[in-house]
Amino acid sequence: MEKERILVVDDEPAIVQVIRDRLLREGYEVRAAGDGPAALASVAQDLPDLMILDLMLPGIDGLEVLRRLRQGGEEAAGLPVIVLTARDDEVDVIVGLELGADDYVVKPFNPRELVARVRAVLRRRREALALAGRLADLEARLDPPSPAQGGPGLRVDPTARRAWFLGQPLDLRPREFDLLYFMTQRAGQVLSRDVLLDAVWGTAEFIDDRTVDVHVHRLRQKLAEIDPEADPIQTERGLGYRFEP
Repeated sequence: MEKERILVVDDEPAIVQVIRDRLLREGYEVRAAGDGPAALASVAQDLPDLMILDLMLPGIDGLEVLRRLRQGGEEAAGLPVIVLTARDDEVDVIVGLELGADDYVVKPFNPRELVARVRAVLRRRREALALAGRLADLEARLDPPSPAQGGPGLRVDPTARRAWFLGQPLDLRPREFDLLYFMTQRAGQVLSRDVLLDAVWGTAEFIDDRTVDVHVHRLRQKLAEIDPEADPIQTERGLGYRFEP
């Protein structure tokens, strides 16, 4: 089996060496970059399977690197990223998650914890790729889906994993779709963060309820891009969220 490739982006050689040594012992192939431009060049030259990205980088900081990745080509835009941060302010973590980071680790960190997060993110990536392959094979054998029906409201197709709001398609990441679909199936019910975590993320390691808040925020933004006045996802303070069609 081909080794999974990980790009470590950090300007502190000692930290890079610690991460490299640990990942090599775990059987991964490791490359390193010491600044933002070098990280982007490395991705363009040979796309890794995962990036570990420090936020405080010379040249181009980590958040800008992440932003450029997510705005790039299809392959780079889907590159799994674990953010490293030494900052106490959680705003940077939230911004990183909103830009599309898959997980984060705060310095100083335990190398074992970092490896566990790497495994979890790569496992989710493999599962997503396998699912996409199965769906592509199924769609190739079926008739094309009927076009979206116009008019008000939200339409979710769990088989094709597509959603439309007010007749317009929504561009959703896999977890965003899963979250939206689960909530729409329980419209009117107040769903706690724990319930949403169990339903959408299952037994994924090191996921906390802030992840739910970030994904709900992303969904609201994408719905508001179509209709700024609409807000079908209601916050029940201290309890969770409720979907109102």
